[in-house]
Amino acid sequence: MASMSGAEMSRRRLPAEWEAQSGVMLAWPHAGSDWVDMLAKVEPCVAAIVAAISRFEEVILVVDDSERVRLLLLAAGAEAERVRMIELPTNDTWVRDFGAITVEEGAGFRLLDFNFNGWGLKFAANLDNQASARLHAAGVLGSSPMTSLPLILEGGSIDSDGAGTILTTADCLLSYNRNAHLSQAEIEQQLCGLFGAERLLWLHHGHLAGDDTDSHIDILARFAAPDTIIHMHCDDPDDEHYAEFAAMQTELQALRQLSGEPYRLVALPWPKPKLNSEGEPAAPSYANFLIINGAVLVPTYNDAADARALNLIATCFPGREVIGIDSTVLIEQGGSLHCMTMQFPQGVLP
Repeated sequence: MASMSGAEMSRRRLPAEWEAQSGVMLAWPHAGSDWVDMLAKVEPCVAAIVAAISRFEEVILVVDDSERVRLLLLAAGAEAERVRMIELPTNDTWVRDFGAITVEEGAGFRLLDFNFNGWGLKFAANLDNQASARLHAAGVLGSSPMTSLPLILEGGSIDSDGAGTILTTADCLLSYNRNAHLSQAEIEQQLCGLFGAERLLWLHHGHLAGDDTDSHIDILARFAAPDTIIHMHCDDPDDEHYAEFAAMQTELQALRQLSGEPYRLVALPWPKPKLNSEGEPAAPSYANFLIINGAVLVPTYNDAADARALNLIATCFPGREVIGIDSTVLIEQGGSLHCMTMQFPQGVLP
């Protein structure tokens, strides 16, 4: 893998998700994953996500059986010419967390392949951790150089405004099963260098019952613009999340843009509690939306709050089509729509 010089790192930028994209990658659920008993339920959901993305841009789809998946995508109305299927073994489907993260570097790009250890050694991750390098070696991810890094980091744990600020959570990045040998200051120094960022904004509150990621930022709070943060909000004093999300909102209100101005905050509604197939809490979040070229895909949960969440997100992304996709089945395995995907900036994919 290519190495990096200090000069290269100083010319970097981590694009915001709303910037132009060349495509989005997903991994199809399979019988060798935790989805084995739920394939009939989850495959239509993933097919709907792929079909929606394919209306606007290319999809790289990692699969175990391309012919079978092709038929399912055809039934879902996916635009076949925009879906490229690659047969590659994976442990699971959460590409956001094991997929390579793309940074601008000078006039080109670099793919950063961080170490993925199954969200702090909670789950097997050996195949997922190899996936990006194998896809890059096969030319699937284009010709930009890739750098493999020992630092443990998941894509869902960071969110960029594209202008030098990265939003993250202390619970995840400072988890003892990830980078216990590094202090917060050392992690911040490394990430600012790798992403060309001026600063990290750390949240110390915000947690969803049933979340296995140690509070990934992409289920809590997201940039919608350099001056706007969309965040989950609990308005039920009897809910176990109420105090934690009130504290998170106070933190968000105290944050400042690089200009010194406060952020515009948009509070998303609170869906009713959900349980997974084992009767344990699931983690529904409207903040787990995906921004693509011309659209925003929003997870919905057959909940009375769905319509309000879609309307609020639409106000933050004028000019984009807002598409709700029932993601209730995804939270049974601890993730949602954004967790299933990884975007690549325009100019990266072949």
